[in-house]
Amino acid sequence: MRRFKIRKIYTYSAFKDIQKIQKKVWHHGNIDITPLHHLNISSRTGAILLGAFLDEKMVGFVYSFPAVFNQKLAQHSHQLAVLPQYRGLDIGKKLKWAQKKEALRKGYDLITWTADPLIAKNANLNLHTLRVEINTYIHKFYQETRTLSVIPGMPIDRLLIMWPIRNISYRRKKQELYSMPDNWPKALYGKQRDKILWPSSIELNLNDRYILVELIQNVFDFVSKPEVVLKWQIYIRKTLKHYFSRGYTAVDFLYGDRCYYILEKR
Repeated sequence: MRRFKIRKIYTYSAFKDIQKIQKKVWHHGNIDITPLHHLNISSRTGAILLGAFLDEKMVGFVYSFPAVFNQKLAQHSHQLAVLPQYRGLDIGKKLKWAQKKEALRKGYDLITWTADPLIAKNANLNLHTLRVEINTYIHKFYQETRTLSVIPGMPIDRLLIMWPIRNISYRRKKQELYSMPDNWPKALYGKQRDKILWPSSIELNLNDRYILVELIQNVFDFVSKPEVVLKWQIYIRKTLKHYFSRGYTAVDFLYGDRCYYILEKR
């Protein structure tokens, strides 16, 4: 089994490696690449910048900076990337655990970041593995950055994620395993048509403690069918925004042949 190490990044040569990873993972143009001077100053003024290395080769990184969220100090995690050929080795997950450890060492209670609501694998990592909480949906969070959208021209929506890394009740809750009882109602579910799972129906009048919101398993399978991607985005946006406004929070994710956000009424 290949072993890798996670360590702090603070040299210009490592900053250049971060830029290379950004280009390979996100295909960013130069205007969207984080400048070397920005990485340098932020790493010296409270940011958390960690790299994952195999031997001496950087294969991934995580980057967060100090922020204020709901009038409390937090670390906002801006970037997490792993080179494609090294995915499936839990590098991204271990970078997040290392980020959490460093944030706790610095005295923080919370890490925030944003995520595309249409990507099921990310939702599974965030909600099921890391046990974050989500109750904010932001429509058109980014404007013109093409590399941040699944298909050209679609709105770049994001979920705002909260990771309460010190909360005692949160740590206890991590031990819970949500199942999927037959009596849990679905606020959004899909139906197969022409071998494609389309969003079919939205139910906006549910009041149960737990409800399910279906999500297509791999939205990137349909980049050549923008009508599928756009319809899922419209349905997910309408459903999550509605139930978030009614006091629901996304607390877990079910990942499999059929994928679901689990919402809990608080």
